[in-house]
Amino acid sequence: MGLQMSKQTQRAFVPDESNTRLLRDAFGRFATGVTIVTAQTPEGVVAITASSFSSVSLTPAMVLWSPDRNSRRFPYFERAEHYAIHVLAADQEDLCFKVAKDAGGLRGLDLGQNAEGVPVLEGCLARFECTRRAVYDGGDHAIVLGVVNRAEMREEGEALAFFKGQLGRICAH
Repeated sequence: MGLQMSKQTQRAFVPDESNTRLLRDAFGRFATGVTIVTAQTPEGVVAITASSFSSVSLTPAMVLWSPDRNSRRFPYFERAEHYAIHVLAADQEDLCFKVAKDAGGLRGLDLGQNAEGVPVLEGCLARFECTRRAVYDGGDHAIVLGVVNRAEMREEGEALAFFKGQLGRICAH
């Protein structure tokens, strides 16, 4: 069976400051998982949703994620020496929206804490408890590189996914 080429309409453009919405829409064609990143601050737990997460290295175990520098939450995560990245399951969509609307959306919940005092969520598909290794310039975002101190994963469940600006589910067959 050969590769089938679609006759769908394609739109070519050169990214610049006048078409950032178009570029954002093109980025949105890449389906991603959804994460919640947590950190402990003097004000309590702070959380942010992020789809810009990726594995980097197995040895040493490293991951990255990219928070928006213009976010009011950015200073907390830029300074956080320790944080946890939680890969959300499809049944955690409500939690995703709660955190997306409010940096302190997890306050008041009975959360556990890891050895570094970072609040952690239960029931996620995976959790990566990290120590910040470096923060790099990534334009209007930062690239936060972390060493994975501990990881945990759920054996079953559908993934919460983000595609074309909408949430959905991905299930393995």
